[in-house]
Amino acid sequence: MARLKIREITKITNGELITGNEEDEVLNYTRNSKDIPEEGMFLAFKGEKLDGNDFCSDAIQNGVKSCLASKIDDKTVKLAKEKNIDLIKVDDVNEAVIKMATYIRSKINIPVVAITGSVGKTSTKDLISSVLGEKYTVHKTKGNMNNLIGLPLTILKLRDEQCLVTEMGMNHFGEIRRLTNIAKPTLAVITNIGTSHIGNLGSRENILKAKLEILEGLQGNTIIINNDDDLLHKWYLENKEKYNIITIGIKEKGSTYVAENIVSTETNSTFTLKTNDGRKQQITISIGGEHFIINSLCAIAVGDYYKIPLEKIAEGIQKTELTKQRMEIIKAKNGATIINDTYNANYDSMTAALKYLQEAPSKRKIAILGDMLELGDYSKEYHEKIGKELYNVDILITVGNEAKYIDKNANVKEKYHFDNNNGAISKIKDIIKSDDLVLVKASNSMKFIDIVNELAK
Repeated sequence: MARLKIREITKITNGELITGNEEDEVLNYTRNSKDIPEEGMFLAFKGEKLDGNDFCSDAIQNGVKSCLASKIDDKTVKLAKEKNIDLIKVDDVNEAVIKMATYIRSKINIPVVAITGSVGKTSTKDLISSVLGEKYTVHKTKGNMNNLIGLPLTILKLRDEQCLVTEMGMNHFGEIRRLTNIAKPTLAVITNIGTSHIGNLGSRENILKAKLEILEGLQGNTIIINNDDDLLHKWYLENKEKYNIITIGIKEKGSTYVAENIVSTETNSTFTLKTNDGRKQQITISIGGEHFIINSLCAIAVGDYYKIPLEKIAEGIQKTELTKQRMEIIKAKNGATIINDTYNANYDSMTAALKYLQEAPSKRKIAILGDMLELGDYSKEYHEKIGKELYNVDILITVGNEAKYIDKNANVKEKYHFDNNNGAISKIKDIIKSDDLVLVKASNSMKFIDIVNELAK
């Protein structure tokens, strides 16, 4: 069990125990001063808008058992002494938490799977976790807590689980390098190389380079890649003698794991799995779309690597519960089918979602699309490309300053553009019918979940 004593924490972090008992143990961790878990430590992270150090007293009043902070005032010290709270002062809370997580990782000997890629990380993580759950007890990244705060917190919250599944995201070079050297994965997975964060990195080739930093912390040399991705396929051909590269694909028939005989509906996909050693297995996923077939192939490869029988892998795939707001199928109040893909958006995930919408059987198809962010100088170009690639959408509704380029270039008979969500909500409520299929997608900060919630009322 990943419990740390106060004396261990002070030693690991080079911290100072201001008050408290160094033999006390920490069971849980929180960065929310109002949400206090049993035997919990409050981690006073300093963010862009809020400084957790300002909330230590609140956390103590709300029942926390210990605090890790970089600034501690006399009032907090007095309160901690009164309530017998362990209070540790460190130079930097985030760096201290990273050191704690790295220490815990060094003490455990379990499978650790790390997933990165431009699109599909969270869904792939969910699928892999469900498959591994057929053999192990699994601890996984919650939501998309995949950065230098989220990943260490995930490791700190390990208990007696037999397997750890982590998601690794990045915006710039060097970020995955730090994450992989904390998690020290025993197996790495790269879902694809797209255009997410291309505004920061400048090219897909640079994005590939940043994603491949995952190898620097890899224990062993086994990595699973999407062989249908052009850059990953090229990398595979150039590095297959250096690494044990397991490949998955739909188009690349020579891959280790291939999906054939694909049938997709609004609610699921089925396909025949074919392995390069001649095995076959029928697979059903509880959601449609080719991109989820790729994600499921990643999970199949992971399960097979850890010697889970194919029939049990198939059961794990079918049982998967995906994180909310990722191609989530819900019903509008009037009975229409809503594809809630509002958590985030970039060019690759947008095209994948639109492909699913445009190929799904439905009387009428409506796309409600918003800005894709973090594209930098490429923003206009990629929004225009989305518009030009629309081919089987009956009604297009766009929202936002960048999404106007989707609207401008879309060959759709009926289309509407709005500056804000209220206009889109009003329009869709006027036109939606019970048998419509509606895709709602934009970057998270566009708050398109408000549109979904209005339709579901």
